[in-house]
Amino acid sequence: MADKTKNGIMRCPHCGASDIAPDGASGNLKCAFCRSVFTAEAANAAGGVKELSGKNVSEGAADIIPDEKVVLTLKCGACGAEVVINADEAQTAKCHWCRNILSINQKLPNGAVPDLVLPFGIEKAKAESNIRDFVQARQFFAHPQFKKEFTTENILGVYFPYMIVDINAHAKFSGEAEKLVRTWTERHGKTTVRYYDADAYTVKREFDLAIDDLTVEASVDKLKQDLRTDTKNVINAIMPFDTEKAVAWDPRYLRGYSSEKRDVNVKDLERLVSAQAGDVCRFHAIETIKDYNRGAKWESEEFKSNGIKWKSAYLPVWLYSYLEVKGSQKLLHYVAVNARTGETMGSVPINKGRLFTVSAIIEIISVFIGYQWLTHVKDDAAWLGLFGLAPGFIFYWLKYNRYRNASARHGHEKETRAEMSNLKCVDELRERRKRLRNSRIAGENDKAVKGSLAKNGKELMGEKMANYFGIDRMIDSKPDETPVGQKYQDK
Repeated sequence: MADKTKNGIMRCPHCGASDIAPDGASGNLKCAFCRSVFTAEAANAAGGVKELSGKNVSEGAADIIPDEKVVLTLKCGACGAEVVINADEAQTAKCHWCRNILSINQKLPNGAVPDLVLPFGIEKAKAESNIRDFVQARQFFAHPQFKKEFTTENILGVYFPYMIVDINAHAKFSGEAEKLVRTWTERHGKTTVRYYDADAYTVKREFDLAIDDLTVEASVDKLKQDLRTDTKNVINAIMPFDTEKAVAWDPRYLRGYSSEKRDVNVKDLERLVSAQAGDVCRFHAIETIKDYNRGAKWESEEFKSNGIKWKSAYLPVWLYSYLEVKGSQKLLHYVAVNARTGETMGSVPINKGRLFTVSAIIEIISVFIGYQWLTHVKDDAAWLGLFGLAPGFIFYWLKYNRYRNASARHGHEKETRAEMSNLKCVDELRERRKRLRNSRIAGENDKAVKGSLAKNGKELMGEKMANYFGIDRMIDSKPDETPVGQKYQDK
């Protein structure tokens, strides 16, 4: 474990030296003098969310001071020397006298320095292997120029800024849900129709939910995702991180890696956090209505909070990028690796000509086979449309999505840690509904996701597919949710 002296300088617990850097093999810290490896204590342990009260913003999550000077003079806490640092280019520097590592947090706490840092846990060689495997699995329809230029040499280790939010939430849901009673089919001329009988219930759910480490990007560049010009959604998709193992901020963890400064404040993220917290509550409510096998339609939703806490953090990512240029159009592709879990997601430039040709061949063959089969078995044109005309289009969409991954995102509604308590349930039979034509309840919305970042997903995928994948235009839209500072009122 690292040892800190009275002046706050971290020193090696074995020899007392201050020249400390990350150890690539373990993700811990390593002394440059005696070569010993040691760890820092986790500073973001899970728990305590249920006791939160009011709005709490940590020092590292405070508003960034806009007029902060770019060129700073830092005073070394170890020997007293003064070192000049360009804050636009780096947040750390080394004292040229005693080799102590300096950080801009030794000057002024202005929100630019995070509270926490999660060390790299996967070495570059492993990240290169993951990225290479990801790309090689998509060779056949990859663009030939990309295949020619692809190399893992330009993979970078990057610390990206995030906000980690704990919310002591209270949720209320009211609506209706249906249970299937029976189903049968009837033949009407040449068509067959399936009918359903279902019991409709008035359903109410009320519970407390301790939302632990809801994690959102704290960079304008990654928040304003546009699927037509870049593929930053894949960076969002490699979440979650094991944020409970984050340690107190120490600039030594950044040595050898690139980093991106936070450029958004708490108020800029309140609407997004409000929507994502609502998603987490909504998906926990699903666990309480599993008996309703035709789904539920919430007619009213209410989210309040006893307390909310904001912390800022640097989280580690291995990143590969490739710029695809087609005339005046440019698309920046990324392949990202979660440097803690190894989760890999990316976008690979597509040879659309080859994909279209193969899809067209499949379409021609399917139409021929479908026509031959249907003329002997079925005389309904709808069957020809389903079996004869669909395969080529389905193949194109599946392959395009596999290479482009436009629907990839962080499933915050399912992957955020949360604990439910004080559950109250009301279930009252309303009526029996007969001869229904739909297999699910009309207006079903119990799995709605309102806090996704992906912009323009609906234009690329179509409304129904976008809703299925949970893609909504959260950023630059006007959702119903009021900001979290208003909605999550103190009790």
